[in-house]
Formats: sequence, structure tokens, C-alpha cells
Amino acid sequence: MCGIFGIIAKSGSGLDQGSAEQAVHELFVLSETRGKESSGIAIRNAADATIHVTKDDVPATDLIRSSAYRTFLDTALAPAFQGAGHALAVIAHSRLVTNGTQENNANNQPVIKDEIVMVHNGIVTNVDALWAKYAGRIVRRTEVDTEVLAAMFRMFLKESKGPVEAIRAVFAEMEGAASVAILLADSQQVLLATNTGSLYFIDDPKGSLVFASEEYIARTFRDREGVKERYTGKEVEWLKPFTGRLIDLRDLGITSFQLKEAIPGPAIVAVDAFAIKDHSSPNRVVTPALNTGAEGRLRALIRFPEEVMRNIRRCSKCLLPETFPYIHYDGAGVCNYCHSYKPKGLTMDKRPAFEEVLKKYRRSDGKQDCIVAFSGGRDSSYGLHLLVKEFGMRPLTFTYDWGMVTDLARRNIARMTGKLGVENILVSADIKMKRRNIRLNMEAWLKRPRLGMIPLFMAGDKHFFVHVNNIRRQTGIHCDIWMENKLENTDFKAGFAGIKPNFDKERIDKQSALAKLQLPLYYLRNFAVNPGYINASIPDTYSAYKAYYVEPRDVYLLVFDYIPWDEGTIDRTLKGEYNWELSPDTTSSWRIGDGTAAFYNYVYGLVAGFTEFDTFRSNQIREGMITREEGLAHVLRENRPRFDSMQWYFDTIDVEMERALKTINALPRLYRNHVPT
Repeated sequence: MCGIFGIIAKSGSGLDQGSAEQAVHELFVLSETRGKESSGIAIRNAADATIHVTKDDVPATDLIRSSAYRTFLDTALAPAFQGAGHALAVIAHSRLVTNGTQENNANNQPVIKDEIVMVHNGIVTNVDALWAKYAGRIVRRTEVDTEVLAAMFRMFLKESKGPVEAIRAVFAEMEGAASVAILLADSQQVLLATNTGSLYFIDDPKGSLVFASEEYIARTFRDREGVKERYTGKEVEWLKPFTGRLIDLRDLGITSFQLKEAIPGPAIVAVDAFAIKDHSSPNRVVTPALNTGAEGRLRALIRFPEEVMRNIRRCSKCLLPETFPYIHYDGAGVCNYCHSYKPKGLTMDKRPAFEEVLKKYRRSDGKQDCIVAFSGGRDSSYGLHLLVKEFGMRPLTFTYDWGMVTDLARRNIARMTGKLGVENILVSADIKMKRRNIRLNMEAWLKRPRLGMIPLFMAGDKHFFVHVNNIRRQTGIHCDIWMENKLENTDFKAGFAGIKPNFDKERIDKQSALAKLQLPLYYLRNFAVNPGYINASIPDTYSAYKAYYVEPRDVYLLVFDYIPWDEGTIDRTLKGEYNWELSPDTTSSWRIGDGTAAFYNYVYGLVAGFTEFDTFRSNQIREGMITREEGLAHVLRENRPRFDSMQWYFDTIDVEMERALKTINALPRLYRNHVPT
């Protein structure tokens, strides 16, 4: 999830201070794409026998421009290059926040715990269970999950285990994804380990090496001016999933090991304990506001038109109601959407044909052979399971985090990639900017709410098409595999903007040339009558439109064009094999990783009497997967408002939920004989 990197040099390596500073600077900048919410660095300096640490809740580029960082380098790095030179180890972190607010510096990385300094990329999904299991032996001080890894590592070292045995024991106990770099105050070793393969390193014969979270980061660093004389032509080596390296700072000797083996590893190379000095600014502990009954007041505002949903006129074949855009019924009550529907064959098993396609791309050398767009949702999770377990592919997964990916989705990403040993490249947007854009557009929308403008709130995620093409160019992998599910077609969102349904389109993300013109014109008309939309988000919205409708899709394989989509099989597999997490505020496993979905489905359900679940279940009915009665029972459960998720959404974008709910509740309904309350 985050970016970690480091540079290690033995005494006499010939690395000078300027090159070291430049290397750290460039690696920080390159790694920032993986997380912009905080950053930090630790420097093990043998000259003063100290591990120096600094971190802050700012992006890496802000950290390295600060005067405090310059002062830190003068204190922590410069002494290593005085005199004959000394062994040096630097580990650093660019954070995407998952566990623990970044506003409390104790939650930021590097984490200091029990004379250990650690950086960690990933999520420990059983963190609470581990603290409970070892209560009395390890003590929790922070919210961040990395702390439990450091605490357990020290605990196992105290049991006379060497560092390799200790880290194996940690990975055997933890669930989720982890790539770690560890400095010990009482050892002359640096330890790297990963269960996903998100670590790459380059070494040179002169006695130094660098490592980073992505191959592209390592290669780009290698080929830049200033450091290339040390690393030009050197191979970027991959720490494959479930492997590690123990690096001896005396001679840069490397011991490679497997995390799942039981072969004894080297003992600790002991040294008089180094001091650990934290130069970070004081912790800014966030004090939660007192609960004065606000939640109860908000819950009382939630409206659920269940009787309307039960009794509204619907298609006699599917579930689409009379409020659906551009709907009409024949004499038998069957809607035009059913008459125009072309079965997708989603229950047909075409595995042999899929295998023939995959043969063109599958590699025999163990390297990654396909890129998988991975949201952490149920379909992408199950598709990843199929590719690895059934088809023997080695995917490189890709996640674009634009600020509305929920923590639940991130945990499920960690569960899947950690268990399957799959690398996840995470591209982190400027999340503060993205959330600001949603807030600006939400404030404008609340002044003049229109259903057709709701997709504007999701514009920020459309850049993933640009980023996946960038990753294709960076990695040389030319096979994209997507878990698009054709049951998820939600044309009604554009329908409320005046776009007629296109019954002939091949993919759910496609629109006709006319629609691509009509949609921006609809937005421009709303911008003209509601100037609040003319705000700082416009450049991002424009680039999102280009990314979604113009960015090329070359090799675009859809798993569920070949493999039957069966909800029961998917849910059983994910829960049974991966302990996949569900949201407590819904019965459905769909859309639980999308932080926006609870909000927009509440609006559609209240105002129009249906949500995207009605379209999903209607498509299942047309495919013969479920009966109409089963579909109706599903939507009456699934359309219930998700209060907890809505509260997270409004808190995250910093919009007052009470005011928003009152505005939404006052909107005119599209169904008959109803006055808003």
C-alpha cells in the first residue's frame, strides 16, 4: 500500500555524502506515488552509534524541502562520511494511511518499537487478534499495524531465535500483506522480507545497494544522472513472494531465505546497542469530539421508502420501476430494457477458450505475465483467485487509490495479495486534493440537487485507465485482465443526465459518440445555472473524462466473459479461503469497497425508488440466474440505507451530514403521490 525504500553501504564503499543525499531524495520522490499522506526516514549512523528517525504528516516532497529535514541530514547523515567513512543504512517510507491517523506522529513510519526501527508496506488484517494473543508479552502503544510486527519480531528474538527464524515466525502468525525493512539497535544487520514480492534491489561491487517497492522505481533510480555510475547496467533483482534478505553491514554479505522454510538462518551479528533518537515534531494527538447524541439525531433523519419499493409499478419480467429513465412497458407489462436485452451468456463455462488466450501471455520463468486491475471488490478478488489458483498465471495487481477506497477494501487487497503471494502496485492520488474536489462539488450540488450530476462525485477515480497504461509501459507486460461484470451495467446514471440507453454497446464503459457529446453539454448547462460547480475541481474532472472515454484499451481481457459468474461460489470462496471481510451495514458483498456508493444509492433509492441493485438483479433475472421473486427479495434488503458508510463518506469529504440529509430528504420524489417529509 505504501512506498518503502532504502540505501545500504558498508564502510569503505566509496559512497559520498552528496550521492547518498541525492539517492535518498530521488527515491523519496519516486516512492511518493504510493502514498502522500505522511513520510519518514531512519538513518543508522555507525559514526555516532545512533539510529536517527524523523517523520511527519506531509508528502515526501514537502518533507525533503523543509529546513527541518536539512537539519536532520546534517545531524544524522553527514557524520557517516567524516574521516574514513562508516557503514550506513537508510530506510524510508511514503505512507498511504490505513491504520491510525497520520496526525499522530506515533502512527507514522518508520515505527520505533522495542529497540527496532521498521518500515512496512501492506496491511496486517489480524492485528487485533495478534495483540490479544500475546497480551502480557507485548504492549500496544499506537494504532498502526506495523507496531505489532516489530513487537512480535523482538519477542521471537528474545526466544533465542535468529533474525531469519524470528521473521519467519512473524509471517507465519500474521494475515494480510507485508513487505518490511528492519533496523535493530543491537545488530549489524538489515533485514528485508516480503510475502507479496513488493521489493526490488540493486547492488554494486563497490559495497552498496538500494531497494524499493517497485521495479519501475528501482530502474528509474538506476538510470538517472548522478548515481548511474555506480549502478549503470546492474540488474534489478526481485525479492519474490515469501522470500527475504539478511544483509550484514560489515561486508554487505547477503543471506537469502525463504519465509516458508525451516532451515536455520544466521544468528544476530551483535553490537553494543545503538541509541535511537526520534527527531520528529511532537505528536499531534487528535482528541475526538464529544458525542452529544449527534449520531442518534443523524440516524433519525434516514429515510427508507420500503413500501414504495414494494408497491411501485415494475416490469413484469425484471424489476425496473416506472421511475427508471426512458422506460416504457408493453401491454403485458414487460419493459423496453427486457425487450432490447441480449443475453451475455454469463452462465456459460468457456475455460478452454480462456486457457488458449492465456497461453499467449503466460511466462515459464516465474516472472509476472499479466496486469490485473484490483479494486479489492468481490469480482476482482475472485478473478485474482482464479488466475493464480486455476490458471497458473503470475499477476501484477494494480490499485488506484483516489481517496474513496475504503479501509475495508484495502484490508481485502492485503488478504488476497498476502495469501496468494501477489505484488500490488498502488498508485496514490493526491488524496487531499481529490477529497477537496468532492467537497466542492457536493456543496454546489446541495444548492441545486440534480440526479444527473451525481456521477460528477466519482470523476476522481477515472484516471485508473491512464495509470494502468503507464504500468504497461513501465513493466513491459502487455496483457490487461479485468474483472468487469456485465451485470453491473448502470446506464440509468447517465439516463438522468438525458442520455438515452445504448442497447447495442459491447462494454459497460462504452458510450456512443453522441452520448460523449451530450454528457459534457449537460454538465455545462448545470455549471451555468449553478456557478458553485466552477471550482478548482474542473481540471481534474476534465482529465477524468478524457481518461475514461479517450484513453486506449489495447489488450483488455474480461475474466467473466469466459468463467461463469456465480454469486454463491464467489462469496463462499472468498470467505472460506481468504477470510474476506464484509461490511457490517449491508447484506451484500457488492460495492462495499467504494466509499461513494452508500451515498449515491441512498439518493437514488429515496428519490427514484430504486438503486443500482435493482439494475443488477434485473440483469440476473434476464440471464436466468435468479427468479423475479428472488431478485425482489434481494433488493428490498440491499436497498436499505447504509448509515455507517454514509457517515464515513461525509466525514471524509468534510461535509456536514445533517445538512446534506435534510437537503436530500426534501427533494421531490419521482414516484407518484408522494410528498417529501
